[in-house]
Amino acid sequence: MKRILTVVTVFVLSGWFFPGTAAAEQKYTLRYQFRPGETLRWNVTHRAATRTTVSDHTERVETETRSVKAWRVRSLRPDGAAVFEHMVESVDMRQRPAVGKEIRYDSRTDAKPPMGFEDAAAAVGVPLSIVTLDPRGKVLHRERKVTSAATPGNGEMTIPLPEKPVAVGQSWSLPCDIQVTLKTGGVKTIKAVQQFTLEGVKTGVATIRVATQIYTPLSDPQIEVQVVERETAGVVRFDIDAGRILSQQMDVDKHVVGFQGGASSIHYQMRFSEELLPEPARTARKNKDEG
Repeated sequence: MKRILTVVTVFVLSGWFFPGTAAAEQKYTLRYQFRPGETLRWNVTHRAATRTTVSDHTERVETETRSVKAWRVRSLRPDGAAVFEHMVESVDMRQRPAVGKEIRYDSRTDAKPPMGFEDAAAAVGVPLSIVTLDPRGKVLHRERKVTSAATPGNGEMTIPLPEKPVAVGQSWSLPCDIQVTLKTGGVKTIKAVQQFTLEGVKTGVATIRVATQIYTPLSDPQIEVQVVERETAGVVRFDIDAGRILSQQMDVDKHVVGFQGGASSIHYQMRFSEELLPEPARTARKNKDEG
């Protein structure tokens, strides 16, 4: 009898015995939140290295960009959507070509950019676009102010959040199309899906695992090599109460063989990361209180 009571006690404490006790999954509502007049800033780092081999010749090219991304919130709509200016306040770019010296441009110290960095320099310190973003991260409207190769395209500006509250372990997804160029000059659409999984929640911060899955079969290396940059995987940390991304890191590490014959290969490595910067006013108040 004592053994039976012990087993029952373990089941009750574990939440396995009575439905609706500890077995009930806690669910979290994930939504972006903004305040009119605030400016959100992130330190952004993008590193990429491409090692290309054709026959007996191998070249390696490396790039690194460090920037400060800013969202200046103009207004908040009744439905919670925010209207903000998207800007890059500073940029430090480095390129290590296969041949020659490193090329560098730092908008904070260099009066004139080197050749090839002109578009990037022109996109610093000015509104790139006016964006209307709903609480789930969907771009409702985007008005472009600067159009150049250095400015972002029409894709997503942040990760999408689930429509309904989610428990730890649950996933949601976002279908996406990738356009590639064929040998004939035509265009083919590659079907892909970004998968998001709530891995855990600690002290109000959600950890979200992100992975991109390519659904269209890739049998041609010339097509595969155009897709590798999009096959990212990583982790996002999201502040549930404040409604914003605290940090994220996305990685790619892919090999493609045969894109220019059997003796050719490409090894592409990329890391993208960003970290939310503290608001100056909030930091100043904290320092004052501590003093």
